[in-house]
Amino acid sequence: MKLTTGLNPYGLTYYLGLQGSGTPRANPTGGVGLEGFIKLTEELGGKAIELWEGWFKTMSDAELAALKTRLDTLGWKRVLSSGLQHGDMDLLIRCAKALDAKYIRVALTPILCGDRAAAGQKWHDLVHSVHEKLEAVVPKLEAADVTLLIENHQDFTSRELVGLCDEYGEHVRIVFDMANTFPVAESPLDFTRVIAPYVRHCHVKDYRVVFEPDGFRLIRCPSGDGCVPHKEMFDILAQHNDEMIACIEIGALDDRHVKLYTPQWWHGYAPKEAEALAACLLAAQKNRYEPGEEWRTPWQRNADHELIDYELGQYRKSAANLKAQGLM
Repeated sequence: MKLTTGLNPYGLTYYLGLQGSGTPRANPTGGVGLEGFIKLTEELGGKAIELWEGWFKTMSDAELAALKTRLDTLGWKRVLSSGLQHGDMDLLIRCAKALDAKYIRVALTPILCGDRAAAGQKWHDLVHSVHEKLEAVVPKLEAADVTLLIENHQDFTSRELVGLCDEYGEHVRIVFDMANTFPVAESPLDFTRVIAPYVRHCHVKDYRVVFEPDGFRLIRCPSGDGCVPHKEMFDILAQHNDEMIACIEIGALDDRHVKLYTPQWWHGYAPKEAEALAACLLAAQKNRYEPGEEWRTPWQRNADHELIDYELGQYRKSAANLKAQGLM
């Protein structure tokens, strides 16, 4: 499988100026924005880039054309990124055509940590909304010959994502966040085996785990330093795909607390076999935090002066790790 690897912006939110925007904790420099993100991708030797929707909202047609020319000159694959619930799909499709981007990535819901119970009845409303929005956008995707990539964004299981792809056709496929199998109580390898034929793009993310009495916390770390077996997962994907785009992504500056040892967390899920849950919990043990070890990020410790070096350091270490594995 030909793997083209680059960068995703969401683990650089403080450096780029997205984290804390408009609050007292915003990056005082305003962030480096799209230009800084492109330069970092070049520095790390990336050949693909994921572009946040917010950067396009004020771009003229001439600016889009200039960006396309720049990306063409660099020889980079490109993916546009937003969310299904709030994204401007008409804008995204227009920009995808202007930039010659084949894919638009979206998160389907705002649910995190697999916590459907926290949404209550609204979880069912969210699922209904996902179907409504997919039904509305698919004809536009078909007309533009653009594919919508739906992400396992800590909300839907592997089989549920496959069901959406089957229901809405070849213009709906999957962007695989390789660390987001844990929040829905699936092991990385089990999740990969189910979705592999439908994956067109990967977020090469990783976590280290802190085990808690009610479940576990997922803590961001450089890709390759945590519990996600990226090489084995790409080997499975290669059985179904001749080529793949992948972008390094680091997790959020807040931890993700998955409370799956509590009965209420399971509300909204189908019954699960014990062997499958055991595989998830066993996989999470690799490179776990030891009791008493500091796991909080600089953001959580209010050490904002450390954040830029922290974010950049994790991306640079990720690139080095992936290059050592032959994945970049």
